[in-house]
This record gives sequence, structure tokens and C-alpha cells, in this order.
Amino acid sequence: MRILLLTALLLPIAAALSAKEYVPHAVIAASSLPVSGNMVMDAHLPAKLSEYGFFNGAANAPSSGLIPYSLATPLFSDYSEKQRFIYLPPGTQVLIADGFGRVTFPVGAAIVKSFGYPDAQGKLKIIETRVLLNRAEGWTALPYVWNADGSDADLRVGGLRTNVTATLPDGKTQLISYAVPNKNQCKQCHSSLGKIEPIGPLLGNMRFQTLADKQRFLGSSVDVKKVQAMPAWDDVKDATVAQRAKSYLYVNCAHCHRPTGSASNSGLFFDETAIGPTAQGIYKHPVAAGRGSGGFEFVIAPGKPEQSILLYRLESLDPGVAMPELGRASVHKEGADLLRQWIKEMPQG
Repeated sequence: MRILLLTALLLPIAAALSAKEYVPHAVIAASSLPVSGNMVMDAHLPAKLSEYGFFNGAANAPSSGLIPYSLATPLFSDYSEKQRFIYLPPGTQVLIADGFGRVTFPVGAAIVKSFGYPDAQGKLKIIETRVLLNRAEGWTALPYVWNADGSDADLRVGGLRTNVTATLPDGKTQLISYAVPNKNQCKQCHSSLGKIEPIGPLLGNMRFQTLADKQRFLGSSVDVKKVQAMPAWDDVKDATVAQRAKSYLYVNCAHCHRPTGSASNSGLFFDETAIGPTAQGIYKHPVAAGRGSGGFEFVIAPGKPEQSILLYRLESLDPGVAMPELGRASVHKEGADLLRQWIKEMPQG
């Protein structure tokens, strides 16, 4: 009889959120440039990123009206470094759900995320900035690509592909065909019941540079004691292998693999709704066989990572096999190693 394994998606983590503030790779000096709330709310699509007032002539000069934050476990995006900001209209505040702290934003809010790679001198060169704008009709997702001198970024609804050299955690370099998503691809990943919504900001996964930034984000009425802290996927002192692996899957897969996501028909869920091991992939047969399964029987075969569809697809670069489908042109070796260890340590039944 097979053993029922790990029925909860993520075990509660006892560490308090206030004890895990974010220490940034490089402190960014904020400018005094005000954000244009009218431009965030306006129905048209600004051709230049500067029209919003999010930055003052450079990606490393964000407006003081933005709240910087980071994530304990970030989405893997071809080893790019990211800078994340939130804009809240004056006099508004977010709502936080219990659990891992799913965030509901007020109309007029914006989420700003920049992607880049260190240059030969170690300075972060930003390639693109993606914005999510919460307008009266719902969220709008737009990609902007920075120009050569880094003074402004242009709207690229059709996306862009460019070659970049990434330095891997082991010190080696790798040439990556980096993709700026087109407007429809932004919508694909951020889709919930056919509507666009944020997927990154979960209070339990968010880390703030200062206590003041955290207080600006939360306002005065949020009870953080009801929010569980998500473990950092790569911090061996933070949680168990299983907890870190599930945190990794939550962030990298659950935006599609949830009941309201684009992969809901798979019956494979990595968010907090997953009940029982089968829904989480353990001894689960794929809904549709084919080359995406690699000829293997189960999404997760306990004790047998080399026979698990999950790992097979995570380590593939074949466009018809690779998962996630968008956002990467390389294999996240370190993330795959964590999942391999997790599956290998699972008892077989």
C-alpha cells in the first residue's frame, strides 16, 4: 500500500516575518520624482516608461514613491537579477489574506519589476522593466525595454529576444537567448480564470529592505501573525529539503498549476489548495501521455528522480517538453538538484 506523503503543500514555518528582512545585493538610491497616478490609471498604453514617473532617467534611480522589496524564493528567469517595486496610491492600502499572505491591491496600484545581468565591471545592466497596472477595468501587463544609454525604456508589445552572458552560481559563464515576453505571454503567466492578476507578491515570501518600507506597504491594519513565512529555496538552515522544494514549486509552477490557472485541467497543483499526495504529483499519472512525459509513468516517482516526469520536464530545453513553458531558455541546475534530492529522499510505498 502506497504511503500518503506530505499532504500539506508547505508546512508552517515558525520564523517571524519581521526577523527576515531583505538585505539587498546593492542599495538603490531613490529619486524624489513623483509617480504619475493618472498615467497608471489611464486607459492608453504609454510608449515610454518615463511617462509613469517610476524612474528618474535610469533604472537604478527609482522614484521615492516606489516601495522596494525582494522575495525569499524568486521565480527563476535565466539567472537574471531582478529589482522589484510596488506603487500604492496615496491614502490606499493592501488587503492580506491568511495563509501565505496573498495580496489584494487597490485600484491605481502598480507592480514594477526590472530584469538584468551584471556587466564586466559587476554593475547590474537592466534589460527590461515589466509593469502590472491595476486599472478600473482590471490589471494590465506591459513590457518595456531599456534603450542603449539606459535613459528610458520603450514599450515592446511584441517582445524581444537578445543574447546575454550570464554568470552562474559556480562562477562559469553561459550564453543565454534571453526573451522579453510579448504582451500576450505576460497575460498567459498572469492569468487566473481568464483575467490578469499578480502572482509574485505573497507577504510570506516578501522581504523588505527597511522596516519603514514594510510599514509603507502594510499600512496599519494588517496582522502579520496570521501569515506564514515561506522558506528560501536555497537556504539549508531555513527549512527541510521537502519544505524548500515545495516553496520552489509554489513560486515557479503554481501560477499555472492551481485551480484557477491555465494548467488547471492537469489536476496537478502546487499552491495551497493541493489536498493529498496525488494532486501534488506523487504517484500521479499524467493527464495526457506523449513525449512530454518522457515515457515515464508518474509525475513524481518517490525515490526515483530519474523516472519522474516533473524533473524530466524541468531539465528539458525542448519547447514541447520544457516546464515552465515561458520565461527560461536555460536549465536551473541548482533548483533541479534540490528537487532531485527531495524526490530521492521520499520513501517508496
